[in-house]
Amino acid sequence: MIESAVFWLLKFLAMPTVGLSSVFLISFVSATLLPLGSEPAVFAVIKANPSMFWPVVLVATLGNTLGGITDYWIGYRAKVAFAKERSSRWFHWLEKYGAKTMLLSWLPGIGDPLCTLAGWLHLPFWPSVIYMAIGKCARYLCMTMTLLYIPNNWWHWAGDTLNRLF
Repeated sequence: MIESAVFWLLKFLAMPTVGLSSVFLISFVSATLLPLGSEPAVFAVIKANPSMFWPVVLVATLGNTLGGITDYWIGYRAKVAFAKERSSRWFHWLEKYGAKTMLLSWLPGIGDPLCTLAGWLHLPFWPSVIYMAIGKCARYLCMTMTLLYIPNNWWHWAGDTLNRLF
């Protein structure tokens, strides 16, 4: 039952009429503490319609930044729950460098918790959001441009190889 629901959701999100909303939703969810990557969706939409490069990158950045803001507010409200962690080196590092650490919010595995810790430490909200957006936008630009410069025949070869392996 769950498997069919997931397949339905993936099929729905792949529809061209909801391409940007899919990118936004996936980018938002992937920026929360849930394990999901938005890069495949961003790349797929851009690869299918290269003229949508900037709208897709901007929508993905917006969704991912809003997800980071959600993490920030979770951390802001969770101060009591994590009081014993106050002495860890992450907190000292974040306190030392402040909102600029949000430039690293794009990093897999640590970026989302960084946003949460920034909220917990009550780092300045708007500077944190600006640095967060810059970091996330840079990630989408670098990743997408790199993937677009890989020739199509390489993607076909990779797909064929994966099909033979699995």
